[in-house]
Amino acid sequence: MEIIGTIKDMHDLSRALMSQDKTIGFVPTMGALHDGHLSLVRRSKAENDATVVSIFVNPTQFGPNEDFLRYPREVEKDVDKLSAQGVDTIFIPVEREMYPEGFSASINIGKIGEILCGASRPGHFNGVAAVVAKLFNIVMPDRAYFGQKDFQQTVIINKLVKDLNFSVDIVVCPTIRESDGLAMSSRNSYLNSGERKAAVILFKALKLGEELIVSDGIVNAVLIKEEMRKLIHSEPLAAIDYVEIVTANLKEVEKIKLPVAICLAVKIGKTRLIDNLIIDPNNADICSL
Repeated sequence: MEIIGTIKDMHDLSRALMSQDKTIGFVPTMGALHDGHLSLVRRSKAENDATVVSIFVNPTQFGPNEDFLRYPREVEKDVDKLSAQGVDTIFIPVEREMYPEGFSASINIGKIGEILCGASRPGHFNGVAAVVAKLFNIVMPDRAYFGQKDFQQTVIINKLVKDLNFSVDIVVCPTIRESDGLAMSSRNSYLNSGERKAAVILFKALKLGEELIVSDGIVNAVLIKEEMRKLIHSEPLAAIDYVEIVTANLKEVEKIKLPVAICLAVKIGKTRLIDNLIIDPNNADICSL
């Protein structure tokens, strides 16, 4: 396994792999790796000749009052986990490598980045789009792997690839959950024991929404969201950011017509968590939604 810290060295390695007609799978991360990340690594290894994982806590996607400084950084543990998975290359740039003095370029992803999570995190998805675009240009992968947990992000990255003509296939992989249903997330480490128990309310609310749609046949999205909110409000530690039912391109729906995505963001204590479920009777790949 090779650890690379500079853009030049990453370029050189990717070009060498390409000259040998080897495919590159890429898993971009901010570190603090859990089995959700590692599931993406395993998928990449199964589908490509070489797998590159990046670890970079991107400052441009954090707002001024968000958790950039306290975001968990566990690089040594991350390297050990990736080594155990047989990753070929880890790209770990420092901030000045990615954003050197005088850097001023930006990407405005548009209104799709201003709804759902973007409404409470203004500018977040523009920062995500910019760093992902940079990483695609640096690593030059054939395929890039993202988790379904960040559903809005996957939609935005697919749009980014289409709009800017990147030659990379986006592969979206299922959300990996704890035994009680909580979606794995690096931010789960912020939760104390009481908050950790309370956080299960997100998954319970999603499953309630699914039951109302699939088992009860309710098509009134407003009614479904009201019932989900009631359940979340029953947990004293939970505060709702949003509960929405949307189409594949993130448009809110009033009348359920499958497939749809149920998406929510909830604060448990001071920790903001997101999750979603895709309701699709054909069990299609998320990318085909």
